[in-house]
Amino acid sequence: MSQFKRIEQQGGPRLSCSDVPVLEKDGLFFKDLARKGELLPYEDWRLPAKERAEDLAARMTPEEIAGLMLISGHQTVPAVGSFGTYDGETYNPEKQQPWALTDQQKQMLREEGIRFLLQMRVESTEASVRWHNALQREAEALPFGIPVSIATDPRHGASSSKAEFKNTGDVSKWPEGIGLAAVDDPETVRAFASIAAKEYRALGISVALGPQIDLSTEPRWMRMEDTLGGNAAKTVAFTRAYCDGMQTTEGREDAVDPGWGKDSVLTMVKHWPGGGTGEGGRDAHYAFGEFAVYPGNNFDEHMRPFTEGAFRLDGPTGAAACVMPYYTVSVGQGEKVGNSYNTYLIHDLLREKYGYDGVVCTDWGIVEDPEQEMDSFGSRCYGQQDLTVTERHLKIIMNGVDQFGGPLNAKQIRAAYELGCERYGKEKMEARFRRSAVRILTNLFRLGLFEDPYLDVEESKGTVGRADFREKGLEAQRKSVVVLKNRNQVLPLKEGIRVYVPERTLGARKAFMRWMEPASTDKPISPEEAEGYFTLAETPEEADAAIVWAESPISVNKGYDREDREKGGNGYLPIPLQYRPYTAEEARARSLAGGDFREKSDNRSYRGKRETVCNEGDLDNVLEMRRRMGTKPVILLMELHNPTVPAEIEPAADAVAVQFGVTKAAMFDVIFGRSPAEGKLPYHMPKDMAAIEKHCEDLFNDYEAYRDSEGNRWEYGFGLSLNRKE
Repeated sequence: MSQFKRIEQQGGPRLSCSDVPVLEKDGLFFKDLARKGELLPYEDWRLPAKERAEDLAARMTPEEIAGLMLISGHQTVPAVGSFGTYDGETYNPEKQQPWALTDQQKQMLREEGIRFLLQMRVESTEASVRWHNALQREAEALPFGIPVSIATDPRHGASSSKAEFKNTGDVSKWPEGIGLAAVDDPETVRAFASIAAKEYRALGISVALGPQIDLSTEPRWMRMEDTLGGNAAKTVAFTRAYCDGMQTTEGREDAVDPGWGKDSVLTMVKHWPGGGTGEGGRDAHYAFGEFAVYPGNNFDEHMRPFTEGAFRLDGPTGAAACVMPYYTVSVGQGEKVGNSYNTYLIHDLLREKYGYDGVVCTDWGIVEDPEQEMDSFGSRCYGQQDLTVTERHLKIIMNGVDQFGGPLNAKQIRAAYELGCERYGKEKMEARFRRSAVRILTNLFRLGLFEDPYLDVEESKGTVGRADFREKGLEAQRKSVVVLKNRNQVLPLKEGIRVYVPERTLGARKAFMRWMEPASTDKPISPEEAEGYFTLAETPEEADAAIVWAESPISVNKGYDREDREKGGNGYLPIPLQYRPYTAEEARARSLAGGDFREKSDNRSYRGKRETVCNEGDLDNVLEMRRRMGTKPVILLMELHNPTVPAEIEPAADAVAVQFGVTKAAMFDVIFGRSPAEGKLPYHMPKDMAAIEKHCEDLFNDYEAYRDSEGNRWEYGFGLSLNRKE
């Protein structure tokens, strides 16, 4: 039995509610969310979203607004392990349904006034829908009836290496961001975003923490694969297509809020003003990677995806609904502090110069006190360690930031309001909080959640992972595959041949959260994945061809090693893009930026240091297959997280094809000739590491590209044609 009712009406939106009274006026129906028995302006769907938001914001106290200024930490459905409790106990499937609300979620809604939650793992479409409906029922019964908006990081990537934000196989699968750049077609990006938005809304998700539009000019950066590339003009076009596709509900051009509606998802473009220039390729999730540098004086170019793309959409919604600054300290751009703390970047540039009036939300976890260990996952209040937690919140708010990512309660935002009243006066602080409330609520009204927040499980199941959505995703995957080498035209392979696939070995390496992942072995292709394409051979000698599945080099320490520091070094290491151990003889003798209150030196140079990668075995596999296969073809299939120095591995392979997060089926469709090869490299593959060490982190492709044994230069835009087998 449904726990909500729906009211269809001519000349107005569908209403859905649980126990909210419904008002009739002028032959139309409205929800009495405030339970006043009269139609208030914020309840009147005939009014523009901003006008409704201004009315509701004026009715709220700053203490109530504080809850709106948060997007929660990560939520799993169900909440397993440390992610929450149910009546004080951990999740027990025999006692709780997977979609039941946790004690903490109820507290966030009831006591903290939080209305934005970040969903991470979810068991199924049904679980997501029922959890979303449970949140809406809870919120509907609270003052003002403000609905819940669920946010997500990208969850449509086909790569099996990322699982944090994946459904259990429900949604359509697409290439990662850099794979869309390899397709090099804004209409494919638009189609992806439009389909993803429909699937998101069917899951109850209405805020996308993306697209990631940082220009990926630094080839060692670990987040490069999530970007839309390093070419500014192309990224501007992709950004517009992405935001338009995700925010626009078709057929709403003449609506009171043009383009917005039931299929719209708020985009939160990230990361202002561009986060892809970390010195030495290090990432700002970690204190050892906090500095973004601009040795090529190219700072303005990195803002173009925002100023020319996200803020100037072609479609009716006009601009991306939200912006997220990165963790980085942008060296030479205002204060030497994290971007959300930087008055020049947020107030002077984003708000004043570029006139952005959407929601600005911090990245996650930037206000807590820093950890004492550099080699840790937290500690992101860069340059503001001497402020109290409350002072950090206040500074960010006064810069013009509206929301904070990660907290589970509004205590510090309320404390920041009180401190602001002491420093700036109550009138100024009330106006500041209401301005953020108007921005946040305007976005909520645009989504139609105040009128129709509830979802039907069966309707959602019919949308999420629809056959045509899956096929379009698979088509994009195929188009993103790039063939770089095809000696003697060994591709396409003949279907039904016997293929040997060597086992992969991965050494121990630092995980994203900075613990050590143990060494492992992996059979990269299962008999089920091979079925219909080829037969797995037991030995190379009995095979017709060898397929070596590989990844681009994966640094063991990702730029920093506590052990090096404890032995008297500064802790900093190179991030290699080659497979064999690498010594950085040509690195900078002195870093461009550095210095942290935990460090003895401000020089973060790693010159002369040696580093290894955990997947050197991928190179060994290719060399071993070359030796054992003799004249029979060796095919190298690589998943590229980053550009790679090919000199060690390319000569031993007869054919090389690379991909950026696709399924095995998409890759096999190309190399077996079921689909043409159409993808193009989205960046140069470097000649060697010396070229990388000499390049500027803020310049795209300012290093020499590799020339292969066939005479082809593996540069931006290169890709061999491989026609479909007829």
